[in-house]
Amino acid sequence: MNLIERQAVGHLREPLDDVPAIVIENIEVEMAGPGGAVDAVAHLDTGDRKHVLVCKVKAVGQPRHVRMTVLQLKEYVAQFVRRGEANATPVFIAPYLSPEARALCKDCGVGYLDFEGNCRLAFGGVFVERSVPSEPKAEQRDLKSPFKPKVARVLRKMLRDPGRAWRVAELAEAAGVSRGHVSNVRKGLLDKERAADAEEGTFLKDPDALLDSWREQYEPPAGKRTGFYTTLHGSALEEAMREALTHTNKKGAAMLASFSVAKWLAPYARTESAYFYVDEDSVAALENSLKRAPASKGENVFITRLKDPGLFDVRSEPVPGIFCTCPVQTYLDLSVAGERGREAVEHLRKELLPWHK
Repeated sequence: MNLIERQAVGHLREPLDDVPAIVIENIEVEMAGPGGAVDAVAHLDTGDRKHVLVCKVKAVGQPRHVRMTVLQLKEYVAQFVRRGEANATPVFIAPYLSPEARALCKDCGVGYLDFEGNCRLAFGGVFVERSVPSEPKAEQRDLKSPFKPKVARVLRKMLRDPGRAWRVAELAEAAGVSRGHVSNVRKGLLDKERAADAEEGTFLKDPDALLDSWREQYEPPAGKRTGFYTTLHGSALEEAMREALTHTNKKGAAMLASFSVAKWLAPYARTESAYFYVDEDSVAALENSLKRAPASKGENVFITRLKDPGLFDVRSEPVPGIFCTCPVQTYLDLSVAGERGREAVEHLRKELLPWHK
């Protein structure tokens, strides 16, 4: 019996001990069941009947691992029933089960528990369910890692055409990252069942869930943020922005961001301020084109000098000379832009993100 299996037995006892009507007769581990090796079998007495919990213990509790194990568990239970153990219930155990993994177990009629305290056990007249808000630090890091800059490049490429199947090499080249980065992203997406494999390559299976997860953990791109005041407004400001973007993009990189993009891609929320993402070489030219003035009246132009140039690789050009962040990036930026931004994001999502069409 390995360490995880020993820990699993201990955690299995905890919710059962809390139910006075249950007597744990014994828990067998690494048992050779009728359908193959079973990690643990708990023999219980509930007063009016005997019951067994047939358990599989896994070190990883991602949805893909759950789905693979559920079929195996159900076969084990069927074998126990054929042998005469009529009251047998399958249970999946792992150090941590995400809300998605727990929901999958429930939908499949499989009990579950993890070492954090989440559990759902239903058998005979017994029902135990617990949910804790915490998650292990390692899992928190794992959930955030797909949205770091280099990996975000991969996700933006995939979200532009979710139905496209990508080979690792071609996606690495398109996103400007290493094949190792793409392989790691691919594994994470498959484990969480956000993606699936086909003969032609890997494609996004659930782009909505991926985007929702990204939005919930989104942090604006790293970079130095500055602001200044311009006396330009209306059509004069629009023409100056067009000239500035055309000029700076010949030598550097600059594009509209946040609310300034929404005006061109999916008009909804309007603002008098202008927002830009730029590289270091474009700042002075942009300030000159927009006629920077003393900010005595307050700032109405906001510039972020991006540390990661990857965002410029997926910019869009809705009309000649107007360069903007892509729809996915605009959606994410507006999602953290306060109440007015949140009002605009669903309109933009409905109008521009391709899997909604």
